[in-house]
Amino acid sequence: MSSQKARTRRFIEILLVACLVALAPGLAAAKMPTGLGSRGSRTFAAPPSTSTAPTTAAPIQRSVTPSPAGPSATQQQPGFNPGAAMPRPGGFGRGLLGGVAGGLLGAGLFGLLTGHGFLGGLEGFASFIGLLFQLALIALLARFAFTWWQNRNAAPAGAGARPRPTMAAFTGGAGIGGGAAGFGAAPRQPATSPLRLTSEDFPAFERLLGQTQESYSREDVGALSRLATPEMAGYFGEELAASRQKGIVNRLSGVKLLQGDLSEAWREGSDDYATVAMRFALIDVMEDRATGKVVSGDPSQPTEATEVWTFWRPSGSGSDAWKLSAIQQTS
Repeated sequence: MSSQKARTRRFIEILLVACLVALAPGLAAAKMPTGLGSRGSRTFAAPPSTSTAPTTAAPIQRSVTPSPAGPSATQQQPGFNPGAAMPRPGGFGRGLLGGVAGGLLGAGLFGLLTGHGFLGGLEGFASFIGLLFQLALIALLARFAFTWWQNRNAAPAGAGARPRPTMAAFTGGAGIGGGAAGFGAAPRQPATSPLRLTSEDFPAFERLLGQTQESYSREDVGALSRLATPEMAGYFGEELAASRQKGIVNRLSGVKLLQGDLSEAWREGSDDYATVAMRFALIDVMEDRATGKVVSGDPSQPTEATEVWTFWRPSGSGSDAWKLSAIQQTS
């Protein structure tokens, strides 16, 4: 009887290891990375909510713009610094998930090799599940603390009342009318002033939404450098390099804007910024690079996403000069 139990236990251990190995490529989140880039002096201030994105946008976690609470020994130009070293890829949530899964996989393989079994040291399957619940609880509490800390540090950037802009609503394929209404200057330096957009700017934002996603799917770094700021192009290049190292590729297609509206637009020195909330549909799958086999996502079923994109251009330029400057996920 004990021999039968040992064989059953061994089978469960091997099955769990196989599942972790099979799911390892799927740990890389599909979709273009979010929570990165620069919005000038408003980088760490939450953009105003809109009807498309009524909830607060998640704070930017990777940016070359110095944090208000961080060291200010090196003064950087608002927006982006083409010569700045790019931070390491991987957001808070993704890095934590990868670390937990990698640790469990490594511990399991070590246990099998040393004869203690995949669950050795965890006192059986029940303890293994209990450990997962504890890790999930710790991750949840850590994320709440991290978000609170980010919002607390972002407070100085958003200090002072700022009138909410009038939204210029638009929908994909239906044309875009109207421009941005004027709104108050930000209290932070450098001084900002309201930026009035034209009817030509909104189609440019929609075009960049599709072209950027398609170029990312093709892993066309050259095209991304033309469509995005040097900072964003650097982030995308890091993400694509990491995907190549893992042997996977993110395929994005059929991008269609469903709804969008302006959050805010302003001029800051020689830079123009416009932050737009967009809800869009797309085919989003992760494929094995060698075989082309889909490891996550549904190639026949579009998914929807709502994100807040910020665009930048040199002041005085036309609508064709806009470039992607930041992406934020809605909370």
